[in-house]
Parts: sequence; structure tokens; C-alpha cells
Amino acid sequence: EVQLQASGGGLVQAGGSLRLSCAASGFTFNDYAIGWFRQAPGKEREGVACISSRDLSTYYGDSVKGRFTISSDNAKNTVYLQMNSLKPEDTADYYCAADELTPTVKACADPLRYQSWGQGTLVTVSS
Repeated sequence: EVQLQASGGGLVQAGGSLRLSCAASGFTFNDYAIGWFRQAPGKEREGVACISSRDLSTYYGDSVKGRFTISSDNAKNTVYLQMNSLKPEDTADYYCAADELTPTVKACADPLRYQSWGQGTLVTVSS
């Protein structure tokens, strides 16, 4: 059974950093697209970043470009989201998701393409 576990959230001050982890079991990160999404209260789920485990190509949402970095350690079946220069508007529940059907980052910000989701990890950025 495919399972994803997101971790690493917490409370940080604006300008600080956090690294989120998404650990997978039941499959391997060798031919998947993995996405990070976030959802703040009253807002729609937003695609943050994606990576293809096949070729390590990446995608970033405009609001996080230059601040966040997604990476994949295929040997550990783990994807990371390094978040730097955090802003209060980054406050949200963060989720990771896996797409086994389309191992590219094209249209990876669409949450409907993903088959498996982990539970959220809360990131709170104080001003």
C-alpha cells in the first residue's frame, strides 16, 4: 500500500527556514512525480513545488521561487522541501503527493493528477 508521511513543520519567525520531508513506503521514487501543496484557512490548495524522480526536473509556484527548493533522495524514498526566507503568508498546512502515472512536472500544480497523499504538516510563520 502506498503511503506518504510528511513531517518537519513547526513555528518559525519571518525570515527563518524549515525543511519538510516526505517519506514514502509501498513504492519507490524512481518513476514518479512528487508534489508539495499547501492550504491555508479559507484558501484553495496551492501547488508549491514538484519534482520528477525520473530526471529530477522541478517546478515552483511563483510565490515561492527563489525561496524554496525541492529535492529527492531516491535511495531513501524521500522528497524534501527546503523553505528559506519564510513569510507569514507561507503559513499553511503542507501536503506531499505522488503521481505514478505522469512522471514529469508538466501541470504538476494540479492536485487532481495525484493518486496518493500524505497527511499535512503545519507550518506557521510569525511576523
